[in-house]
Amino acid sequence: MSGIDLSPRAARRELGPLVEASDDADIVTAFARAVWSALVEPGDRVAGALVGALGAAPALDGVLAAAAGTTPGSARASATAAAAEAGLDAGDLAQGYSRWMPRLGGAPAALAVARRSGALLITPEDTAWPGRVDDLGPHAPLCLWVRGAPEALSSARAAVAIVGARAASSYGEHVAAELAAECAATGTVVYSGAAYGIDAAAHRAALSVGGATVAVMAGGVDRPYPSGNLELIERIAGAGASAVIAEVACGTAPTKHRFLARNRLIAALSDATVVVEAGWRSGSLNTAHHAQQVGRPLGVVPGPITSATSMGCHRLLREGDAICVTGADDVRELIGDGCPVTAVDDRGAAAGAYTGERTRVLDALSIRRARTTDDVARRAGFTVDQAAALLGLLELEGLAARRATGWVQRAADAPSAEPSAGAPRSGPRSGPSPRTGHARAEAATLW
Repeated sequence: MSGIDLSPRAARRELGPLVEASDDADIVTAFARAVWSALVEPGDRVAGALVGALGAAPALDGVLAAAAGTTPGSARASATAAAAEAGLDAGDLAQGYSRWMPRLGGAPAALAVARRSGALLITPEDTAWPGRVDDLGPHAPLCLWVRGAPEALSSARAAVAIVGARAASSYGEHVAAELAAECAATGTVVYSGAAYGIDAAAHRAALSVGGATVAVMAGGVDRPYPSGNLELIERIAGAGASAVIAEVACGTAPTKHRFLARNRLIAALSDATVVVEAGWRSGSLNTAHHAQQVGRPLGVVPGPITSATSMGCHRLLREGDAICVTGADDVRELIGDGCPVTAVDDRGAAAGAYTGERTRVLDALSIRRARTTDDVARRAGFTVDQAAALLGLLELEGLAARRATGWVQRAADAPSAEPSAGAPRSGPRSGPSPRTGHARAEAATLW
């Protein structure tokens, strides 16, 4: 049994200081959304569509009943009908339940961590909810966890995402700081991902002029990442007008696929995205393409043609609808212009072989300790059948190995391939071969 009680009294007890006092219906809805954040991976299309069709609490009640094996036929028919109206079939619903039910037991612990960390819960029913993210449709977050000032997320305020390379040059950090400082000084909220390099330069500059900045985490708001930017992240959370946010529950670890999914949130939360520096396979390209997919203007700062850290920027200028940015005035024009941007092909193209489902399974594997297929499925947010199929593919590629007690990751024996864009990695960046096609960076695969 999950032990999750959807009564108003239980919801108030579990949420405690995480939300402001409200009526019974609102508190139950907020509690259900908080639980959902512990059950799903970011951007889960099936969960988003189901919650949109039924409401957070009734949708969660269906999962609880299925886990307990007590779903009445009428309730099952109602859920199936609502799912069909949301564009889901019975298979989508069944696979969704199979993904979510194994995580029910972890929801109470996640809420306990949130209470200890001082996080706040923001839901679409709250006035502080940033309406921009609704442009993501069923891939929109079901709730947001916030440390700091929720008012920083207000859609009434102009906002710009300033992103770029972790291994940034002094030129890139200088330009990012100049753009962020000038924008923040005039009331524009600066969004970024708190990574090394461009992200950190943008956050620091916004804080230095007393402006507002929002750091969007790939893991829980209680797990600052990278650890080297712990002091910066704490400064943002405690600045008074800024915030650290995440869509995943507290205690959730930042993993490769969550970084990619996080990028769509950075793009959707802002009025425009500016890429300051980006290598050929930089995760910033993923953010840029998400910005175009949700109709946000895209600005790019050019760099020296000899610089590897500007190759991705030049690629965006050459291949896409990006606008050349040379100063803060160009950024203000992007924010205020609102000119339509042609959406990128939803399918994208492979920028690295492991940016979707396989990355999630690899994240769930250990190099030393064997894990069963059931355990891998639970950690990665897949059904057991899906995890088994993906493990088989990874075994064929030499990235996973089957042991007597389960599966392990074969990191040392992996074939030479570029790491996933937008995830932590080390080592030099290499440019493309002259014979390599100009494939777009692939957006994270979302179920």
